[in-house]
Amino acid sequence: MSVDPRVGAQHAAPVKTLAEIPAGDAAVPRLELMEWAQRYGVVAGITTRPLSLGLWSDEPVGQVIGRWRAFRAAFGGRFPAMVLAHQVHGTDVHWHESLPDGWLILDGSDGHATAERGVLLTVTVADCIPVYLTVPKTGAIALVHAGWRGTADGILEQCVELLRWRGFAAGDVVMHCGVGICGNCYEVGSEVAVRFGLSGTVMLDLRAILTQHARRLGIEDITVSPWCSAEGRDRFFSHRASRGRDGRMVAYLGRALG
Repeated sequence: MSVDPRVGAQHAAPVKTLAEIPAGDAAVPRLELMEWAQRYGVVAGITTRPLSLGLWSDEPVGQVIGRWRAFRAAFGGRFPAMVLAHQVHGTDVHWHESLPDGWLILDGSDGHATAERGVLLTVTVADCIPVYLTVPKTGAIALVHAGWRGTADGILEQCVELLRWRGFAAGDVVMHCGVGICGNCYEVGSEVAVRFGLSGTVMLDLRAILTQHARRLGIEDITVSPWCSAEGRDRFFSHRASRGRDGRMVAYLGRALG
């Protein structure tokens, strides 16, 4: 799918920014979409430094699991089930229902969707874009991890198709592109640019591209985060800015139990 070569500079139509607001405490620092909580009744956000929640790292397993336990405890009993996965920059999006309490850990999945309360969907990010989707009329939600490979290969299209297959219209979907690397910080070579119908070395704005794709799919209510993970390394982890040495944040989305 080709995109406007000026995609890093402008959108086809105005897109609102939506600020993530500080929430949580020192143990689990995070930003949340308070407007989504108020308007749609969902919990949506992303963890911040210094809490690294990378699942596959060189750190001792006990330390990593301890942080994940703290993360889960921060949400109390509102989310008995939590979904996470080893992400592979692919396009698989899983639909979840009738989950038992506890953690569900999948391998090879970059997206999750559900219509059930009490299920917290998560993806790990450190420059890639977490894309949050909700269908306010029905309560369905989805969360995907969109790097350049997933975006080029159609993970957003796959997610919207899954929602359609479950009976939800694209026009009823609300979408937010969360904290990630901005177009001014993400220079890619021709081997990546060609996947988006561009040529040469370009500054790639993944959130702008995802917005264009969403509009083509029929999604109109779209917002983006004002934060850049590479520019804001005092608060966020960035794979690009750290040359691969940084940790990982967790983006999350769920509808709490009543």
